[in-house]
Amino acid sequence: MSLLEPTSLGLYCPAANSYIDPHRRVDRAIITHGHADHARRGHQSVLTSASGAAIVRERIGSKTKMQTLPFGESLQIGDANISLHPAGHLLGSAQVRIEVNGQVAVVTGDYKRGQDPTCEAFEPVPCHLLVTETTFGLPIYRWPDPNDIARDINAWWQKNQADGINSVLLGYSLGKAQRLLAMLNPALGPIYTHGAILPFLAFYRNAGIKLPFTHTLKINEFKQTAGRGILIISPAAYKPQIRSKLGPVRSAFASGWTLLPKSRHMLSGHDRGFPVSDHVDWPELLQTVADCAPEEIWTTHGYSEEVSRYYREKGYKTRVI
Repeated sequence: MSLLEPTSLGLYCPAANSYIDPHRRVDRAIITHGHADHARRGHQSVLTSASGAAIVRERIGSKTKMQTLPFGESLQIGDANISLHPAGHLLGSAQVRIEVNGQVAVVTGDYKRGQDPTCEAFEPVPCHLLVTETTFGLPIYRWPDPNDIARDINAWWQKNQADGINSVLLGYSLGKAQRLLAMLNPALGPIYTHGAILPFLAFYRNAGIKLPFTHTLKINEFKQTAGRGILIISPAAYKPQIRSKLGPVRSAFASGWTLLPKSRHMLSGHDRGFPVSDHVDWPELLQTVADCAPEEIWTTHGYSEEVSRYYREKGYKTRVI
């Protein structure tokens, strides 16, 4: 029996009769984290991390049976021993460790290794089979020091204030928005968040994550800050009807994709781009493989073909899924 099998429903563990982040409804799912492309509604039962449970519950609804597992604790499901370990992607994000008859597979889910005070730090888990995401799996992707990015963001905000123009910082509502908030210096001025971010802010605050005080966006109030304010909003919410009402602003996009010249279309209409990513860069990917010391590597998402070829040429058995 193989440890894992790629299927049309998602990655399947036969020994546990469970799917990891399945694409469609299944009887038993192991959910790595609460982003909508990983946590879907309709499963009969779900296993997820204890610290990420509230976020996952928000995604999957109240009807699905949920079991939670603290990081590092083990659970026997069928013939498999399952444990969850911090992935560093966002609050409660988990890697899935599967052990069957002494053989170990680790599914990273989405993960990062950079400094982030808003979630548990990534922990490498030794294994025989490593299933790793490769969203930014090219040497060009090397994230700057997060402290340097925070200084750049705050300096940009201050420059806008000196010019009397409010600031708008775009980041996804779950994970990225909270990380950006933690980077801001609240002494500089009032911080606003779009309403779509509020439910997730509550989960972070309830978990004891320290974030600056924020005002819920009220457009007239934001305009009256006369250039002192900054708004955190998701790209999906930053629609023309909102932009047109905010008055004079300068906007910046926070994404790992801003490192590439081809990201100009993403930055169209924005004044700045800040390379803030919640995925591993190239050096972190290489370090993860070295730390986990697998015999076999499966790659998924992004530059999966390129990373698979890179490790195949180094003598590893590889597979793109």
